[in-house]
Amino acid sequence: KKMADVSLKEATLIVGVVAACYWNSLFCGFVFDDVSAILDNKDLHPSTPLKNLFQNDFWGTPMSEERSHKSYRPLTVLTFRLNYLFSELNAVSYHFLNLVFHGVVCIVFLKVCKLFLDNRSSVIASLLFAVHPIHTEAVTGVVGRAELLSSIFFLAAFLSYTKSKGPDNTIECECCYLSEGFRTALSAYNPFFLLQYTLPVLLDTAVQILRGKGSIPFSMLQTLLKLIVLMFSTLLLVVVRVQVIQSQLPVFTRFDNPAAVSPSPARQLTFNYLLPVNAWLLLNPSELCCDWTMGTIPLVESLLDVRNVATLTFFCFLGSLIVFSLRYPGDSSKTVLMALCLIVLPFIPASNLFFPVGFVVAERVLYVPSMGFCILVAHGWKKLSNKSVLRKLSWVCLTVVLFTHALKTLHRNWDWESEYTLFMSALKVNKNNAKLWNNVGHALENEKNFERALQFFIQATQVQPDDIGAHMNVGRTYKNLNKTKEAEESYMIAKSLMPQIIPGKKYAARVAPNHLNVYINLANLIRANESRLEEADQLYRQAISMRPDFKQAYISRGELLLKMNKPLKAKEAYLRALELDRTNADLWYNLAIVYIELKDPSEALKNFNRALELNPAHKLALFNSALLMQESGDARLRPEAKQRLLHYVKEEPQDANGYFNLGMLAMDDKKDTEAEAWMKKAIKLQPNFRSALFNLALLYSQTAKELMALPVLEDLLRYYPDHTKGLILKGDILMNQKKDIVGAKRCFERILELDPNNVQGKHNLCVVYFEERDLIKAERCLVETLALAPQEEYIQRHLSIVRSKIASSSATEQSALPAGGTGTGTGTGTDTRTGTAAAEAKKNSFQNMNKVKNEQNPTQATAEDNKGHSKTKKQTEKANMDKEAPKKSSEEIKDIEKKRVAALKRLEEIERILNGE
Repeated sequence: KKMADVSLKEATLIVGVVAACYWNSLFCGFVFDDVSAILDNKDLHPSTPLKNLFQNDFWGTPMSEERSHKSYRPLTVLTFRLNYLFSELNAVSYHFLNLVFHGVVCIVFLKVCKLFLDNRSSVIASLLFAVHPIHTEAVTGVVGRAELLSSIFFLAAFLSYTKSKGPDNTIECECCYLSEGFRTALSAYNPFFLLQYTLPVLLDTAVQILRGKGSIPFSMLQTLLKLIVLMFSTLLLVVVRVQVIQSQLPVFTRFDNPAAVSPSPARQLTFNYLLPVNAWLLLNPSELCCDWTMGTIPLVESLLDVRNVATLTFFCFLGSLIVFSLRYPGDSSKTVLMALCLIVLPFIPASNLFFPVGFVVAERVLYVPSMGFCILVAHGWKKLSNKSVLRKLSWVCLTVVLFTHALKTLHRNWDWESEYTLFMSALKVNKNNAKLWNNVGHALENEKNFERALQFFIQATQVQPDDIGAHMNVGRTYKNLNKTKEAEESYMIAKSLMPQIIPGKKYAARVAPNHLNVYINLANLIRANESRLEEADQLYRQAISMRPDFKQAYISRGELLLKMNKPLKAKEAYLRALELDRTNADLWYNLAIVYIELKDPSEALKNFNRALELNPAHKLALFNSALLMQESGDARLRPEAKQRLLHYVKEEPQDANGYFNLGMLAMDDKKDTEAEAWMKKAIKLQPNFRSALFNLALLYSQTAKELMALPVLEDLLRYYPDHTKGLILKGDILMNQKKDIVGAKRCFERILELDPNNVQGKHNLCVVYFEERDLIKAERCLVETLALAPQEEYIQRHLSIVRSKIASSSATEQSALPAGGTGTGTGTGTDTRTGTAAAEAKKNSFQNMNKVKNEQNPTQATAEDNKGHSKTKKQTEKANMDKEAPKKSSEEIKDIEKKRVAALKRLEEIERILNGE
């Protein structure tokens, strides 16, 4: 036939039917394999170089790695990346593009059908294809786009080939060999061939040549030449494909495909039985399931199994169709042969007949074979409708089939709305698949419903007792429920199910890479116990010995070695992991933490910067590198530190720590107004933010706004009544600004209740006694304080002042009365100048004591730490208390305090970073 065009009316009908069947797919999310291919795939991000798409598999794993699935589909990933560019992770756009691609496939398929069927039958075949429920996995599941794009290129290649015309303007190929459609731009080509001639014609030509009575016709030579070119092209593509996967097949376990590891004859009988199972799904798609692995289809282990009857019937029917199409000439046989080629040949790579695949049955791989099935049905319907007796019945049956299939498709789409609905619908079809029970558990786990998730995980272990992953899931859920004993027991069961090491045989070839995580999970669990750190390290080393390229084992071991205070060994672990993956930003970040532990901040900053080069939005690297730059003391780095913190709060707008550290940075730059605004923002997000409350109060104290600091300190002490530094600062403000000696005394007494050996609190209480003119009590207090800190010179000086006051108390009291406003004397003849001098000496003594007290008060010298997130700041001395203090002594004390504060700040920041907070 001549190649016919698709009319606008036909295209509109097809598109309308597709939209009517799949409109509700737009409301579905990312489920099942979509999570790995889209949500967890860094190849979608604009920051990832485009070349990575051609070096990694469909899931973003480098093809060179053994754990790679070897599914090479860069064009499909490129379309995902375009979706991400326009809508990031908005699922609607991804589903909409799939719907569009399915509509395109249906229209192009209609054009192909017109090569073998009449116009009406072609439209019917295309409508059947558009509404068939078997396609929901390929259309509604976003990762099914691989099948959609493969089909578009497949049909386009077929139509392109049919443009090769003979002398009579007829199509020269009437049947085709269909390889598995490659899923990428490199795979747009599918080799087609079929001899233009029926089997009797070929036999007759061969006989004539053998008898010497004829030669090969020129048209046949042309066809053979094309056939040879196509075969070599196909072979070339196969070679390229093998090179892409680096001559390595993906690693599958017996859980993915039990028959693949079964002995004969169970393997052959089961694989052959799967053919009629797939055919039945095309014929009766009433029970669809997203996952057919594990125990979904029990093995056919005996020739006496009744299911072998279905296998035999299938091959008999298929053979009769092949004989009919090859033996009898005519358009009907050519149509049947074309339909059979579309059914059988694209399915061969997924049939397990030549090499094992990672599934038992997969509905999405029936997308192209269903084209041949729809052509067969449409062709059969045409034969029936041409008979007047069956014409009405054929139309009724066709209408019922189209309507019921459309309803089934519409209903099936809702199953893909979420992972929970998808896997629960699968359990209605099959309860013997432990993977389905596990997946429902995962869906519930993601919703933090651990109790219900545990029930499904335990059921998975009962359905498949040797499922390592199920026992790991049980262990993890017990851990989430804080049942560590039960969690360890489950992990130990999973560990006992791992294959034993066989000398000389590669271990990784016999176990799924994710199953090795049992060692990681068990080690992570027991290392919470400080006495079992060596045992945890042994588990990490065991995992590494089984699989030297197990990157996660090196990462986890590095974290443990840091905890064990072995930074050099941790560094070795991270460097080994970097040899395996230098593009992992997390690894560079972890190495930076090691260098902080090794007290090498410059190298730490370099590694932080490397992590940010690979992932500019790496939150921890942004935050901690900003802190490191601030703590370096280099003012030139502060602008960059501020930019990184601003980027961090943009990524984490609800994290009060980001705003708090911006406030601390502003305090370092003497931008008090800006610092106040950032602190208030942090407190607004986290009203009980200990460090922000204290440092805001400290900021007010620095900027002569001590009375504004009091309400902030009240909030701080309401949340943290035992906050020693807050109590000291509050007491200081009460005594020096509000002259509330009683309130200050309560603060200092509370400090000593919490910590009787607190030198600053006890010293300040001594000052209160002095202010109350209880010199004996003040002396006794200072003696006790000096015993706690005999090296503190200022305590000794104050004790000397108090003792001198006690020694001269009698004369001082008499001369002080006139100065106090009680009169100039009592007629005793005392010199008023002497009294005035004594009063002035008393005044200076009070001022000197308060001055040194303020210098040594830690609340005015250091900022509070909040698990390492806070900064340290120095508070200025109060002007009214500074005037009479010896300037030289003040400068010395300030210098010492500054050094002490800087050291304390550094220790606090290192602790916070190492804790990963």
